[in-house]
Amino acid sequence: RAGAAFQYLLVQKAGAQKNVGLIQLNRPKALNALCEGLMAELRRALDAMESDPAVGAIVLTGSEKAFAAGADIKEMQDKTFQECYNSGFLAGWDKVAVVRKPIIAAVNGYALGGGCELAMMCDIIYAGEKAQFGQPEILLGTIPGAGGTQRLTRAVGKSLAMEMVLTGDRISA
Repeated sequence: RAGAAFQYLLVQKAGAQKNVGLIQLNRPKALNALCEGLMAELRRALDAMESDPAVGAIVLTGSEKAFAAGADIKEMQDKTFQECYNSGFLAGWDKVAVVRKPIIAAVNGYALGGGCELAMMCDIIYAGEKAQFGQPEILLGTIPGAGGTQRLTRAVGKSLAMEMVLTGDRISA
């Protein structure tokens, strides 16, 4: 599939045998913030890769500066709890976790909030030297909302997960 079909993603098949699906988050001005449009496109791209018999594995990546700096705060700042609850806000964000083909997160730069959660939904995280992982939601007066607290605890242990979630501190690769 050509990348032209997507506004927020660059999608292609890579590798010598063109059997690796490569999905690159592409909202550079917003540090790849995860807006509803990007997440809908990501679900579409993953569906296409999962149903393509030529694709054996999928790599999900961002840019040098940011894998994904989190959910798009501008998009969600005016929503009330009731609006989020009734509209199924964040529904479908776990698509990455249920794809049957292996997904590798290639992370460099910021993987914060929803971006950290997105990386943790992948089967493998390959982190570059400049990768920064964090759950800074507490600094906005909220908590991780897409399974971040549970996945982070499994990934780094209870103590470090609590420290990251309760302080907003980041960790490097």
